[in-house]
Amino acid sequence: MSSLVHPDSIRDAAQLLRGVAVRTPLLPADWISEAVGVEVRLKCENFQPIGAFKIRGAYTMVARLPEEARRRGVITYSSGNHGQAVAFAARRFGVPAVVVMPANAPEVKREGARRLGAEVVLEGTTSLERQQRAEAIARERGLVVVPPFDHPDIIAGQGTVGVEILEDWPDVDAILVPVGGGGLLAGIAAWIKRQRPECRVIGVEPVGANAMRRSLDAGAPTTIESSSSIADGLLPVRPGDLTFAHARDLVDDVITVTDEAIADATRGLITRSRLFVEFSGAATAAALLSGAWRGDAGRIAVVISGGNLDPSRAAALLAGT
Repeated sequence: MSSLVHPDSIRDAAQLLRGVAVRTPLLPADWISEAVGVEVRLKCENFQPIGAFKIRGAYTMVARLPEEARRRGVITYSSGNHGQAVAFAARRFGVPAVVVMPANAPEVKREGARRLGAEVVLEGTTSLERQQRAEAIARERGLVVVPPFDHPDIIAGQGTVGVEILEDWPDVDAILVPVGGGGLLAGIAAWIKRQRPECRVIGVEPVGANAMRRSLDAGAPTTIESSSSIADGLLPVRPGDLTFAHARDLVDDVITVTDEAIADATRGLITRSRLFVEFSGAATAAALLSGAWRGDAGRIAVVISGGNLDPSRAAALLAGT
């Protein structure tokens, strides 16, 4: 447990993020509660300034960098939301930012990073390809790499989601968390399991991108052959070493959901809860609505991790095409 992020680091990150990240609401979702027979509330990280929870970890890490290192500029590799978050943090500190995104990144995420002042570089389609390109550029230009999930400061920042959930709902019984690289899951678990150990923390991955589930089954971080899902923010082919350690030691379970379930949940969140949610952010609701997770918990918090859904995808989804 000594290598895991300490609650004090998460508590300090919460102070650091005041006035930067939005303290997002925990909204009732009566239509989901009625469907599954337990009380469900939605933690709406889609309301963040960059439309996703990633602002928490990115800002925390950039703020904690030594000033001399930060002045050189920062670089990251991201499917989109973390890239926008790093660009946001860099602009707040007045330093350069470079974001390496996959060639097939949604235009809404590319433009989001550019609008925040970042240089966007497109590279490959996998997390490993863009990581290698980012690390090469970092060496060439002397930039600091701000990784998307596998760093103690990133995990501490994401853990502030758990701080807010527990403050707003002290007797919550279970929290469902989307899993890509595992930073959000690790951070929430690092806080919740030290403050309310009886509360279950459940990770949710797409069936076609189940790197964390496969890693837990193997007993070590495992690289899957490929990842595929409509949830473009949940596609890393390998969890981080540190995020895996948190999942192994603190998380109750990691389950998988189909793309069909994710699409149905996204449609429901848009039409029933009036929330503009991206596919990655709807994976948790999909786990409940599809029956992929049938815990007997009476009070369930569902983390809606982001809302950067391409408008054309939203239109097609709502039209049933």
